[in-house]
Amino acid sequence: MHVILLTILELILVNIFAWLIIHVSISYICLRLPDSFYESKKTGLENKKWELNLYEGLRIRKWKTILPDGGDVFKGGFRKKELKTLSSSYITKFIVETRRAEVTHWLLIPPSILFFLWNPMSIGFFMVGYALIVNLPFILIQRYNRLRLKPLLSKQLKKEQRRGNSIGTFGV
Repeated sequence: MHVILLTILELILVNIFAWLIIHVSISYICLRLPDSFYESKKTGLENKKWELNLYEGLRIRKWKTILPDGGDVFKGGFRKKELKTLSSSYITKFIVETRRAEVTHWLLIPPSILFFLWNPMSIGFFMVGYALIVNLPFILIQRYNRLRLKPLLSKQLKKEQRRGNSIGTFGV
């Protein structure tokens, strides 16, 4: 049973406003965390070897381009729609940004439980479903991109070392 009683119009407005605040605040906080937070191997975001087959089975490559990229919503954001260059430093940054995006989308799911406070039970469950449906595809895309970028980074680092113009990279 919900704790706060609201009219239908009030529920709609509160739900829209709540999601807006949740999305903007969590996204902004994640953007402002330093890259070093996402560079750590201890983030728990490391890919498993079997994941690539799963993502290819889900045909992520075909549908990922139709989803929006929120990387440039805030100043200082990073667009991840496409690779702009093949330098090892850029690919490394791209990998870090896939981690940032994945963390952001994971953190956007748990606040859906708050909607039970002012919504009927059915709408509360709908909001949890919304959070999952809206965020899981982006999580999968970030993990898929990272799996594809890591071999590319290794190849590019070797190529740059052969050329003697290697640019230092940070923890990938």
